[in-house]
Amino acid sequence: MTGRDFVVIGENIHATRVLLKKNERVVTNEKGEEVIVFVDEDGVTRHLRISEEEKRTQPYQEGRIKHVRLAVQVAMSGDEPDRSVALGYLRTLAARQVAAGAQFLDVNVDEISNKPVAQIDAMRFIVGMLAPLVDVPLSIDSSNLETIGAGVAAAAEAAGARVGPPMLNSASLERIEALGLAARLGGAVVVTAAGESGMPTNAEERVANATRIVEASLARGILLDRIFVDPLVFPIAVDGEYGRHCLDAIAELRRRYGAEIHITGGMSNVSFGLPNRRLLNDAFLALAIEAGADSGIVDPTLVSIERATAADRSSRPFQLALDVLTGTDENCRAYMKAHRAGELTASAS
Repeated sequence: MTGRDFVVIGENIHATRVLLKKNERVVTNEKGEEVIVFVDEDGVTRHLRISEEEKRTQPYQEGRIKHVRLAVQVAMSGDEPDRSVALGYLRTLAARQVAAGAQFLDVNVDEISNKPVAQIDAMRFIVGMLAPLVDVPLSIDSSNLETIGAGVAAAAEAAGARVGPPMLNSASLERIEALGLAARLGGAVVVTAAGESGMPTNAEERVANATRIVEASLARGILLDRIFVDPLVFPIAVDGEYGRHCLDAIAELRRRYGAEIHITGGMSNVSFGLPNRRLLNDAFLALAIEAGADSGIVDPTLVSIERATAADRSSRPFQLALDVLTGTDENCRAYMKAHRAGELTASAS
């Protein structure tokens, strides 16, 4: 959508976020403790200690640290000085996303616990902490409508009218009652192309589901320019047609609803399971924008709209990425061959 701003929904305050144990940020301190190194808002290097509870989890045993979940848990119930460090870690994640251009901050704490009461407590805590600190609305994200309700109430209490109402993420045909809450809030709402009992399998189902949820939103008085449609971005490594399905749906939804509606999505989902993810993410973002997307649920400290749209499309790495994303490169064979040969190393993973 040439001539309109790209709306970034910062995705990093999310309990699913993973940091690999082999990452350079994970080190051992002078006491022999495993810690995550970060530089806080004041420029001070600090260490978020990895708790024994985290070390007992399956992700940790598999080499992955759910660092946002860790920080929220320690900030809520840890002892000093760990608690203050964890609060600093969360504030730093938020501040960096806003500084990098996020217009909303997506907050999701579903993986804090499988108990709804614990999820609600965590949502109230994190929203109450972040809402007064950032100058953008929060995007309250959960698979549980009660948790979303607790989050938007906490945001209204903590931020008031300073930054406007929070975004609701998300409503769908399987959770259409979320539209009532979104209408009462009067802010932005993400609506997805999920069906009443499952995920779409092609572009046509995406468009049909998205059309029904958009029409239901309009019927409840939600303005078109406050609707963000997520056509659902799935990993290309699972099915070579997923990229094309999503891009075709974006184009049709833009044609159908014109310039007012927003089209968004978790753009980096497309590259899960493949090497040189930045290359694939940049190429997909460029294609999505061409198709009509004007928003993304992304990490703005890693994703650059300018870099993606200015990429040299004639380069071999970009051409290989395009072939993967459009389904031309069956089973990513040429892409993986080029990766093993070192031909993609110029693009950061």
